Amino acid sequence: MNFDIQIIGGGLAGSEAAWQLAEAGVRVRLSEMRGGGDTTPAHDTDRLAEMVCSNSFRSDDAEHNAVGLLHQEMRDLGSLIMRCADQHRVPAGSALAVDREAFAAEVTQAVERHPNIAVVRERIDALPDHPAIIATGPLTGAGLAEAIAAETGQDALAFFDAIAPIVHRDSVDMDVAWMAARWDKGGKDYINCPLDKPQYEDFIAALNAGEKMPFKDWEKDTPYFEGCMPIEVMAERGPETLRHGPMKPVGLDNPRTGRWPYAVVQLRQDNALGTLWNMVGFQTKLKHGEQVSIFRSIPGLENAEFARLGGIHRNSFINSPRLLDRELRLKSSPNIRFAGQITGCEGYVESASVGILAARFAAAELRGESMAPPPVETALGALLAHITGGADAETYQPMNVNFGLMPPPEGRARKADRKKAYTDRARIAFAAWLDSQKVSEPA
Repeated sequence: MNFDIQIIGGGLAGSEAAWQLAEAGVRVRLSEMRGGGDTTPAHDTDRLAEMVCSNSFRSDDAEHNAVGLLHQEMRDLGSLIMRCADQHRVPAGSALAVDREAFAAEVTQAVERHPNIAVVRERIDALPDHPAIIATGPLTGAGLAEAIAAETGQDALAFFDAIAPIVHRDSVDMDVAWMAARWDKGGKDYINCPLDKPQYEDFIAALNAGEKMPFKDWEKDTPYFEGCMPIEVMAERGPETLRHGPMKPVGLDNPRTGRWPYAVVQLRQDNALGTLWNMVGFQTKLKHGEQVSIFRSIPGLENAEFARLGGIHRNSFINSPRLLDRELRLKSSPNIRFAGQITGCEGYVESASVGILAARFAAAELRGESMAPPPVETALGALLAHITGGADAETYQPMNVNFGLMPPPEGRARKADRKKAYTDRARIAFAAWLDSQKVSEPA
């Protein structure tokens, strides 16, 4: 098939960008190296939009949460990623979590069957000289990464991203653990494993003493992203750090004692069958043998069987505030746009949302038109503004969408009402932007 634009990378951002362009009548060549003889250290399959870390899209609350607001804006733009996530969601309280295998299969089928998309399993090592969107994510192949660095003259920034273990549900001792969501919000969707003070202190000591995977020389100076910190690195920051982070017991009444435990480990459902459960916040770079022995010291997990142990890989992203214009084009080669995690946005939905924007900017340009960016008062607009100039280029780090990226609402709202003030204003601004751009939902 002849094509109008090439997309490099079949992750969430690339798949979303391909879908948006195809629905706009643009012919797309989607190049994905997995399935063509290449793979990455983190992926297990050659499916498009494979989720390699958590299975959660985080909060789905569009009234009080910036991520939930982003979910809604993406749905309003006909997002394929959100449609497939909604179809394959699993219980997760007020969060949107999915059966990751069914989700990826659904996205792959939709993209491969679209008449305007040709999925080609190939590795791209050079920058194209035709219209293209690079959405290769944090595990960009060495050849293409070198080509990007040569073109921009800027070294790619990098950080580590750690993967949490997954436990078989039938190996959890439910005589010790119990089902609940924090403050009983959203239903009893999490498995909770309680620790008393001596158990917690022993666990911290074991984390600190556990043998970690060694770094390669080129990895030693790579910083961690604060939103995906390995659990043993958090433990090194102080004995109470985990009790105020992923092991926080607040709002979780143990039905056997009627009290909050000293600390708690939560597991979240990872597939539709409910057979696999993800250890929430337990990203780790411990060696596999250490993981098994240390995590089986957690009450309720003494006989845990692991479907996947934790791992770690290097993630890379470009200095977007310095290199990209307001429409996500590379300033030195404006035929190329970037989308997804490689731009420095962090998170599944953030990556996919930047794929939407890159695609819609590109579609407008191919028609000889221009598209105004979403207002900064919206979740999409705030994220775009941050990565294309709002952030300090000298200290640029990956960022999730949050209300701090938006200008404060006018007036003095009560603290309890402030988040809703952001979302109410965002919905008005987003609706006006859609109307002004005459953006219609895909067929």
